[in-house]
Amino acid sequence: MEPTTSVNQYKCPGCKADMAFAPNLGQLQCPYCGRAEAMPEVTATKLSATLQEHDLAAFIETNRTHIAQLATTAQEVNCPGCRATITFEPPDVAGKCPFCATSIVTQKSHAADPTLAPSGLVPFTVGRKVALKNLRDWLAFRWDWKDLKAIFLPGKLKELAQNKALTGVYLPFWTYDAQTNSRYRGERGEHYYETETYTTTNADGESETKTRQVQHTRWYSASGRVSRFFDDVLVPATKAISDKKLRKLWPTLAVSQLKPYSAEYLAGFKAQRYAIPVKEGFELAKGIMTEPIRSDIRSDIGGDEQRIHSVSTDYSQETFKHILLPVWMASYRYGGKTYQVLINAQTGNVMGDRPIATWKVALVIAIAILILIIVLVAANG
Repeated sequence: MEPTTSVNQYKCPGCKADMAFAPNLGQLQCPYCGRAEAMPEVTATKLSATLQEHDLAAFIETNRTHIAQLATTAQEVNCPGCRATITFEPPDVAGKCPFCATSIVTQKSHAADPTLAPSGLVPFTVGRKVALKNLRDWLAFRWDWKDLKAIFLPGKLKELAQNKALTGVYLPFWTYDAQTNSRYRGERGEHYYETETYTTTNADGESETKTRQVQHTRWYSASGRVSRFFDDVLVPATKAISDKKLRKLWPTLAVSQLKPYSAEYLAGFKAQRYAIPVKEGFELAKGIMTEPIRSDIRSDIGGDEQRIHSVSTDYSQETFKHILLPVWMASYRYGGKTYQVLINAQTGNVMGDRPIATWKVALVIAIAILILIIVLVAANG
């Protein structure tokens, strides 16, 4: 087991209170006396060593690579609602589940269990104040049809921005590298044109004979091989949020954005344990690799059109990293369903579900009908 961070690194040297990571400073800061402490310096050598890839086959075989606690001070709770495992660092507390809004305050927490230690993370750079502003802007009504539905938002959603009900959470992701070699069979379509004669009726009602060029396609068998190296294919490792949402929130990730994992970054925030194993995540990564491979095949077939009948891909040099990405999020219940609002804590982009309050729609329809009746009555004297 790798060594973990000492609890002394989170205590304020001045007043001895628990310090938290401040996104606006990029440092640990005491919430009581305001004292700030710089994060540990990272040399280029340490950065390269920390963010190195792990061999996928070796890990699957041994399943013991880099197992450690996130931090010696980390506490863990299991949400009774969505069953998500949530890790938090002092001075943060369990509070409500950020994924389903279930209260977990009364649940006894325990020390975080050993897990696959993250290689790196992207620290919070968007603070709570900015995140709340972005949330209010996202909820604001604008006079265009796309945002017209903001009129019908339930009051509970708008309360999120007023009550500052945002939780900072590090979500687990995998990144995968792989060399792919694909054999394919298909067809190449080449266009040719023939002159066709047809009859039409002109404006005077007379028949006219005209010609036109009609496109046809000749198909030829095609087969071959294509190769591509995939670098850092990003795969969400949580089941508490849909892949579709997370791919929109984090479409890509530049390695330069990553910092070597240090437990201090978790101070004051929550983190989720990965729920999708490494091997299962690689199968999801293969699905992401499929379309670029098929695009390479279409280019290799050439011609004007392509048909792909079969593809067989071999994977080699498979490596992976476990990383954490920052998100401000809030969950709320409405109409018997749970809705989530997510804010990318690096870019500030907001994504979420905005249900329509049916009673507001009914009220607007009733008012519209009433106005129509009044107009019709007035028009008829």
